[in-house]
Amino acid sequence: MKIIFSNKLSDLKTLLLIRHAKSDWNDASLSDFDRPLNERGKRDAPLMAQRLLDKKISIDLFVSSPAKRAKKTASIFAEAYGLDKKQVEFYDELYLAPETIFTSVISRLNNNADTVAVFAHNPGITGFANSLTNTRIDDMPTCCIFAVQADCKDWSEFAAAKKKFLFADYPKA
Repeated sequence: MKIIFSNKLSDLKTLLLIRHAKSDWNDASLSDFDRPLNERGKRDAPLMAQRLLDKKISIDLFVSSPAKRAKKTASIFAEAYGLDKKQVEFYDELYLAPETIFTSVISRLNNNADTVAVFAHNPGITGFANSLTNTRIDDMPTCCIFAVQADCKDWSEFAAAKKKFLFADYPKA
């Protein structure tokens, strides 16, 4: 009898939803889009990137809203992973995106990437996270990571795929 082993890992996609780190509200002249990270945000982003590295989670693709606070959070994570911040892909539609936009962006991701980190904003990111599995989170705190795994080979199949909650983590946890 011949036994055939299947590598199930190639049939799985992992999505890390990451809310941007804490932003600075001190300069009222700045638009919402242009708000930078505050000091806590600058501390929390490397901390949370390190937690992912400690879990031995490799990330194949970094995707972000182009808003300054999300962009900087994504760059900090990318740099922690030894990548140039220029390798982060920006999607304009992720800025203050509703749940449906997340689905649209994810369906167009490169299928060579098995694990993708998406950096975005509340309330959309929390709403989208809550639509994926039976696990609920009231409000994703800043720099929170919500991870799910989907049983699919292509990101275009992600929306309909069976998903499993992996973990949620945030700086004060």
